Amino acid sequence: MGLKHSNRKFHSRPKLCLLKCSTIIAAFLFLASFIYFFSPLADFAKSWSREVHFRGDLREAKFPWNKLCFGQANEKLKLAVFSKSWPIGAAPGGMERHASTLYTALAAKGHEIHIFTAPSDRRAHEDIHRGNLHVYFASNDHGSVNCSLAFDIFNRENKMNEFDYVHTESVSLPYWRARVVPKVAVTWHGVWYEIMHSKLFQELLSNPKEQLPGPMTELQEAMPRLLNEIRFFSIYKQHICISDSAGEVLVNIYQLPQRNVHVILNGVDETKFTPDPMAGAVFRERYGVPFNVSLVLGIAGRLVRDKGHPLLHEAFAKTSKRHPGVFLLVAGSGPWGRRYAELGKNVKVLGALEPSELSHFYNSLDVFVNPTLRPQGLDLTLMEAMHCGKPVLTPNYPSITRTVVLNEEFGYTFSPNVESLVEALESAIKDGSRELQRKGKLCQRYAVSMFTASKMASAYERFFLCMKNTRYCQYPLTSDC
Repeated sequence: MGLKHSNRKFHSRPKLCLLKCSTIIAAFLFLASFIYFFSPLADFAKSWSREVHFRGDLREAKFPWNKLCFGQANEKLKLAVFSKSWPIGAAPGGMERHASTLYTALAAKGHEIHIFTAPSDRRAHEDIHRGNLHVYFASNDHGSVNCSLAFDIFNRENKMNEFDYVHTESVSLPYWRARVVPKVAVTWHGVWYEIMHSKLFQELLSNPKEQLPGPMTELQEAMPRLLNEIRFFSIYKQHICISDSAGEVLVNIYQLPQRNVHVILNGVDETKFTPDPMAGAVFRERYGVPFNVSLVLGIAGRLVRDKGHPLLHEAFAKTSKRHPGVFLLVAGSGPWGRRYAELGKNVKVLGALEPSELSHFYNSLDVFVNPTLRPQGLDLTLMEAMHCGKPVLTPNYPSITRTVVLNEEFGYTFSPNVESLVEALESAIKDGSRELQRKGKLCQRYAVSMFTASKMASAYERFFLCMKNTRYCQYPLTSDC
């Protein structure tokens, strides 16, 4: 009896062992797959936590203020803003959309915002007075901002009730005017040190065999303009950069005090740009995208040379021959629209889209492509596409790789030449729709954590409060998150 019992016990052990082993293996595989899918997000969360625990003077922060969580401010501000243009009508540019998003959000927070600008359509319009938002159109005969007229309106409003602070988008308030304004901050959407990179890439692309004429004259003139810009930048009191790399340039190259340089990233309306597969499917059907395509790429913006369209046109022409199931949607207007249409049935040129259509456009894509040859600032289209859950394919400029496409989990980067762009397109095609969806989900999470209108407005609000009253420069306050 004992022997039989012993044998049964002995024979049951392999089954028990197999059961335990299979359970352990299954658990291991699940854990491995979990780590594979979420490790990029974990890495990001780790880097995020280092910044969230910041304590001290915000003027000493060496990272984007968007990474912090500011509480509700009880103090209200009266701000003057000089902006190149204000969005009117369809298809406004990125700068106009940025201005509208930021100042509308600040006005909604209860701050009194006075904007001195010109309408984007360069036509005559009545001033806008809507709640706390006041837009004064001061145009010259060509539809651009009349600086003298805008400054006169500013002085008139300032005498009635003094502004707490003055903000200018780039040089909308020229430095010789800023010299006489005691409280002024400027946001740089591009500096000449970065623009020199643009001229370099455009020269290499348009004149690969050193054939003149070309943009060489502009490239030669870039250095004197850079020196001039470095000399007058210090006239502005405080500087806001929209990318990490631009902030470093202003400190290391332009030699501005670290305490006067701050990074606040642009944001887009997170309520308008959201994942919506159904809207994307309807958009595809509306514009005649074949149902059996393997991959849909998309590009949006002005269809001009410096936006990189010569690059994408040639690269896609090569790629589509090897991958006839890949489709390209082109949203925007400009001279390159006709050339894209000549590429055949794999390309659909949509023309300029209404702002309300942009989110549906992004949702119709598998990958958003931005081949820009202008490595300055941050293109809002990248952020909008990421908010809609789409990975991006874009050049490897420092302003982008340091701030937006942190690693390959967010999409694909390439050097600004045709061969490198073809390789990046091949990588996206090889990954396929399932992997692109996974990357898109990570992009959406990151965008919501960094590139929202609410985070941008909250950071600007705290910046201006800090400039008015230094007690707001301390972080965290009891009212902060």
